[in-house]
Formats: sequence, structure tokens, C-alpha cells
Amino acid sequence: MATMADVARSAGVSVATVSHVLNDTRPVLPGTRQAVLSAIEELGYIPNTLARSLVTSRTRSIGLAVSAISNPYFTEILQGVEAGALEHGYSLLIADPHDDPEHELKVVQLLHERRVDGMIVAPSANPDALVAHLGRHSVPTVFLDRLVEAPSDDPYPSGQTGASDRAGAFDQVCAENIEPTAQLVTHLAGLGHRRIGLVAGLPGLSTTDERIAGYRYGLAAAGLPYDERLLAHGDSESAAAERATAALLSLAAPPTALVAANNAMTIGALRALRERGLAVPGDLALCCFDDFAWADLFEPRLTAIAQPSKEIGAEAVRLLLDRLAAPDRPARVLRLPCAFVHRTSCGCPDQPEKSTKGNVS
Repeated sequence: MATMADVARSAGVSVATVSHVLNDTRPVLPGTRQAVLSAIEELGYIPNTLARSLVTSRTRSIGLAVSAISNPYFTEILQGVEAGALEHGYSLLIADPHDDPEHELKVVQLLHERRVDGMIVAPSANPDALVAHLGRHSVPTVFLDRLVEAPSDDPYPSGQTGASDRAGAFDQVCAENIEPTAQLVTHLAGLGHRRIGLVAGLPGLSTTDERIAGYRYGLAAAGLPYDERLLAHGDSESAAAERATAALLSLAAPPTALVAANNAMTIGALRALRERGLAVPGDLALCCFDDFAWADLFEPRLTAIAQPSKEIGAEAVRLLLDRLAAPDRPARVLRLPCAFVHRTSCGCPDQPEKSTKGNVS
């Protein structure tokens, strides 16, 4: 197996120069750098990452903590994170916090003990212990999907998240939530629906708060009153959403249209409708937040909001690398636009599938 000394002899440079090329610890002339890289390729030299980490105090690894990795949405986020990490020579250590604050803190502590250079985390509904740990140990971190208190210049109200003030030190990236949800509501209202229900996510998550805000915004834009009886929490998962949908259907005046606030809850809503022998959209129109690979295979095809999940993952890596390069720069919150994917579960005639950026109309 080739050694660093072998590379140095082949390139005609010192071992120290090879080290500087590998670790970016000192500028090296372009010609010299290319000679070293060519020697590495020719000899098949494999750097000792453990030794490199001792020199640089960096492991070139990123800790990723997201719940429900089996969820297609988070799977696509993982793909975006992995692609961005590999592009910049970083490996991933992955953990599932299970949306449980106590377990979340444990897995983040374990990732920290593995000396990852930074972390990307989709926080739970009660992330105060997590945020306190990350802040206390100055761990470079990006929060994704769920925000943990936005900075004061963010256009959305931060008070809804119930988060710790320490979150202002962290970068965050997520999709737009309010206007896309409102677009689903106004679309259903435009089709004549006056009782539009919402199966909302887990209380305490910023995504839940913002999609509820979007639901109410859409009702107001359509001139419809808000009726709290038409909002039920499906806790961001299928079984709870099935129960929530059943409760809405049991109302004396049930909804004629329904918005499910994520893909797992859409499955639960469909199960509840099937259990009662109700057809979509004939008996109840259905739209959902989160598009997924097989949404076009349902009958009817699901009208949905598509989140830029891979882009969210890639942007999280970019924000983290920027933070590692400039630890003292101001924190940033990035919100990426969603797309309205118009199909037939809303009750519209079948048409060639198209998606548009979500603005309330």
C-alpha cells in the first residue's frame, strides 16, 4: 500500500507539501498541487482520515438527525444531504431521533461524541434541551424542515414555535408553508366547497403552525369563516390521521373537502375514507401537502403541494459548510418555494399534469 512518503518521492516534493495539499493547511503552487494529485492517483494512495483529523481537528463528517427516515420526504432530503456532503468530501453519520425530545438529545450527544464537524437536524416539537446542548458546546448546526424560532427579520411570526431564544445562533432551511397551504384551500373554495377541513400535524412543530396559519389565511382569502371543528390533529403520522379524519367525518355537518398536511397523514385520511365507503372526489375532495412518487398512481390522482426536498438537503449542507468556513457570520433562514401539482383528487377534470410555484390566487 502506497504511503505519503511514496507520494512525495513520486511528485518530487516533501512529505509536508503532500500533507498541505491533502489537508488544505497551507497554500501550494498550482503546478505543485497538480503533481501531488497526479502522484496520488497513479500510486492509488488512500489518505488516512484518522491521522488527517488529528492534524486538522476536523473529521470531515456531518451528523444528520432526522426522524422517520422511511418517510419518502425525509428520504429525499437525505439524498440531497448525501449528494452535497459527498461533493465536498464529507461523510455522513445518520441517526433517527423518533420525534422524541429525550431520544433526540441522546442521539445528538452521540453524534457530538463522534466528533462530527457539524450537524444537520430536523428538530422535534420540543427542542429546548437539544438547542441548549448545541449552543453550550458551540456545535455548528443547521436546522432543516422545522424551524426553531426564526430571527427577528424573518417574515413569519416566530412566537408560534415556542422555541428557545438560543436558536437565533443557528442557520435554518425549510420550504414555504403558509402560501402553499392557502393555495390548496383557495383552490377547493374555487370549486364551490364551503366546509373545508384540515388534518394538521403534530402540535408544536413549526410546519404544523405554519400550515394551520396557511389554512386560515386561505379561508379568509376565499371569504370563508374559520370553524375550529373542521381542524383535527393527525400528529404527522398515518394512524393518528386516520382517527382525525374519522372524527371530522362524524361531525353533524362534515367537511366536503379536506386538506391533509403531510404525506403520511394523506394515507391515514384515505384509509378512513375507504373504511366508510366514501369516494374521492365524488363524496369528498382531497388535497395534500407533500407530493410523493406514487401520488400520480392513486385513483384519483392526488392534487398536492410538492416540496423541494432534495434542494432543502443540499442547501442545508451548503449552509453548514459556510458556517464552518465563517463561524461568526450572521445566522440565515432560507425558505424554498413549493410547487402546486394539479391532478384530479380535488374534483377537477383529468388533464396533463403540471406544477406551478405556489402563490395564493
